[in-house]
Amino acid sequence: MLNYPCQVKEDVKRWIRDYFKENGKGCYAVIGISGGKDSSVAAALCAEALGKERVFGVLMPDGVQSDIEDAKKLVEFLGIPHLTVNIGTTTGVLCCELEQNTAFQKITGSSELSKDSKINLPSRIRMTTLYAVAQSLPGGGRVVNTCNRSEDYVGYSTKYGDSAGDFSPLSDFLVEEVKELGYALGLPKELIEKTPSDGLSGSSDEEKLGFSYQTLSKYMITGVCEDETVRKKIDRLHKQNLHKLKPIPTYKNK
Repeated sequence: MLNYPCQVKEDVKRWIRDYFKENGKGCYAVIGISGGKDSSVAAALCAEALGKERVFGVLMPDGVQSDIEDAKKLVEFLGIPHLTVNIGTTTGVLCCELEQNTAFQKITGSSELSKDSKINLPSRIRMTTLYAVAQSLPGGGRVVNTCNRSEDYVGYSTKYGDSAGDFSPLSDFLVEEVKELGYALGLPKELIEKTPSDGLSGSSDEEKLGFSYQTLSKYMITGVCEDETVRKKIDRLHKQNLHKLKPIPTYKNK
C-alpha cells in the first residue's frame, strides 16, 4: 500500500497540473460523479490541483438512483460547479428503437437487448454526455477517467463507457490505495468506504466478481491466492479483458 499517502497526493496533483498545461491550458476537468470513492477521489484531486472552479461535475442518474444523495454530497463538499442530467429517457428510447427494429430482431433472434448490453448501455450514454458537456464549456474540457488499477486488471469497466476519458489519475492505484488517497484528501468517510457497485446491475462489485478486492489486491501484489478457483477466475477475467486496456489495433499500410 502507499507509504506516504500525503506525498503521493501531491505527486498526483502535480501530474494533473502538468497534463493540463500541455493538453488543455485553462480547460475544465469534466467528471461524472457517482458518489463512490473513485469519482470522489478523482474529483477532489482535480479540485486541489486546478482549483474547484475548474472542475465540473456531472451527475447522471438513470431514472431513479437510490444513492444520488451521495453524489450531491460530494459536489457540495468540494464546492465544484455541477449539473444533473437524467439519462433515463435517453436509455429507454434507444432500447426501444433497437428492440422494435425488425432487422435487429431478425439477426439476434430476439426482441430484447442482451442483459450485458442493457447493463453497459447507460455507462456509454454517460460518457457521451460528459463529452457533450466538455465540448460546450467555455474554453473546453477534458474528461476524467475514474477507473482504478484493481478494476482494470479484471476488466470491471465498460469499454467506451467509464473506461474512456482523456486522462486517468487513478489507474495505477489499487482499491485500497484509492481509499488512502481519499483519507489524505479529507473526504467524508461514508464516501470513501461506500460499498462499490457499478450502479447498473443492482449488485455490488464483489458480488458480481465473486471475490473481494482485498483478495484481488493480494494476488496482484504477491501472486498468492489460497483459493484455486478464485485464482483461475481472476486469471481468466484478466486475460479475456486485456483488450479494454490496449490501444485499438491498427492495420499498418506497408
